[in-house]
Amino acid sequence: MSHDSQNPAIVRKPKLLDAVRNAIRTKHYSMKTEEAYVHWIKRFILFHNKRHPREMGEKEINQFITHLAVNEKVSASTQNQALCAIVFLYKHVLKIELGDFGNIVWAKKRETEPVVFTKTETKAVLAHLSDMNWIMANLLYGAGLRLTECLQLRVKDIDFEYNQITVRDSKGNKDRITVLPQVVKQPLQEHLTTVKKLHEKDLKDGFGSVYLPYALERKYPNAAKEFGWQFVFPATQISTDPRSGIRRRHHIYETVLQKAVKQARQKADITKHGSCHTFRHSFATHLLQDGYDIRTVQELMGHKDVKTTEIYTHVIKGMGVKSPADNL
Repeated sequence: MSHDSQNPAIVRKPKLLDAVRNAIRTKHYSMKTEEAYVHWIKRFILFHNKRHPREMGEKEINQFITHLAVNEKVSASTQNQALCAIVFLYKHVLKIELGDFGNIVWAKKRETEPVVFTKTETKAVLAHLSDMNWIMANLLYGAGLRLTECLQLRVKDIDFEYNQITVRDSKGNKDRITVLPQVVKQPLQEHLTTVKKLHEKDLKDGFGSVYLPYALERKYPNAAKEFGWQFVFPATQISTDPRSGIRRRHHIYETVLQKAVKQARQKADITKHGSCHTFRHSFATHLLQDGYDIRTVQELMGHKDVKTTEIYTHVIKGMGVKSPADNL
């Protein structure tokens, strides 16, 4: 046994990937981001035959990112995510400032129009959903929520009197307010009655604590067990939090609604490749079709730049064009 291992005063530095995870959690990044960043950092190190990142720099990063575009033909967004992960490693873990990345061969970003359901198609897909899945899909379409935003909703974020939903920490770490669809109001209230009973049972069984963002758990030690902080769409089972090791009830998995929407689209005999996110695209497009101002739609969608919202005006223009073949 070495002298170091016998000396409790010596604190060993965490392994590289553990240090990455610690840095990510300090900055309150999501579990999804953590998994993605760790994945790309591992890939980067393995690509260079397990050399330590301290021994490498811009040249090696350029080689790896270019390899992803040229040899693996990944999308531009995937390539960008890989670079963000590696830059995070150098900047926040190794504390090394990097130069520019002018020699990288970037994957070409495809210009694609969003897939949008017509109002008839939206109605048909929703008709093949039921219970909690129907409520969630109506929030994606009727409030323009992203799937993760819907899953992360807390009871306190729904205002039934003002017919509003507050979306917390959405893309860009911003809060925004959007509309609560009337059609979903009563079913959602009934659903929350069931959620409250489940929460009361959890409390009785010694659970009932929910994950709180940032330092709120330390600041408000009792808040985690309050009903207002519970997820609107809780998981059916209590599970172990992979970060804290605490057993508690999280929100349901993304795949639950994704699978249900896919099956509903197939049952509705809709051939276009629609998904959960298609409801959000449809929300924006249908509002613009109904004559709402683009700035209003921008705010409801939570877009930083109105140019992002303008994509939906392109979709509408295409819908309104009459073919010259029909005038012959």
